[in-house]
Parts: sequence; C-alpha cells; structure tokens
Amino acid sequence: MAAMAIAAVLSSCTPPSRLMNFPFDASGRSLNSPAAEMQPEIAGNYIVFTSDRNSRQDIYLYDLAARTSIELPGLNALDFVVSDADISADGRYIVLAGSRLGRSDIYLYDRTTRQLRKLTSNLRSQVRNPSISADGKTIAFETSENGQWDIYIYDRTGKAIDVPMMPR
Repeated sequence: MAAMAIAAVLSSCTPPSRLMNFPFDASGRSLNSPAAEMQPEIAGNYIVFTSDRNSRQDIYLYDLAARTSIELPGLNALDFVVSDADISADGRYIVLAGSRLGRSDIYLYDRTTRQLRKLTSNLRSQVRNPSISADGKTIAFETSENGQWDIYIYDRTGKAIDVPMMPR
C-alpha cells in the first residue's frame, strides 16, 4: 500500500521545464571546466563561484542569459586567496571572504566602479561564509571575535547593524 502511495506521488511530479546544458571548455572560458568549481551561488542571471582554473583560487562570474563569463577587473590577485563568494540579484555587488598574509576579512566588490573594499578592518578575528541580500544593501557573515562562531550583519558601507535580541 505504501509503495503505491509513493508511486502515485512520484508520478504526479512534473519534470523541470528546461535543463540548462552548458558546454565544457578546457580553456576555462565557459561555466564548466576541468578545474574545481567551489560553492556556486546563483542570483538573477548570474552564477558566482570560486575556481582554481588558473592554478590559484579566484572568483568567477557567469552570465546565464548571455552564456558567457564576465571579467572582474581589480578583484583577483596573486597575493589574495578568495572563497565563499555571493552576489546581489542585480549582479552589481559580490561579497567574498579573502585572505592576505594570513589575515581573513570580508570584502565587497562593486562591478560598476570595479573597486574591491575591505568591510571588516575593525575586526581582529577570523571571518567566513559571507552572504549578501538581494538588493545588495546588507551583508551577513560568521566571525570568531567572541571566541565562538557568531553571525554579524553589516551594511554595504562596512558599518555594523545592531540587531535587537529576541526576548526569551
């Protein structure tokens, strides 16, 4: 009886309306490559991810509608290890964790101005796993500043947002 119920539920499921098939490109210009693509995030028409395509960890951006990679001038650098990228829905802002000389910080990259800005200069702790709101105004991330992993929330300018505690 249970098997018949499961079969009825599964047969009523509709298949996806489309399957996106992106070509493999050995040179790394397409979405798919022989390199490791880590932690892809999707927002609107964009997929942002970390990859070791150039023998170092860089951030890549792919436009799904145009089916092409987008250059990110001023973001990736030889002395900069990046990870955990996320993107605003309009594709303008990319937030990421970055490390220089062993110090981790949260950075915001503005695709319009092509500028990379450190948001966590005031923190003296490890940070990880940033996430940006759809409108690009709010960034949440984890920090070990209090000796444990806590979530901090900043605005796009790098100012901490005070979130009131819920009464118990």
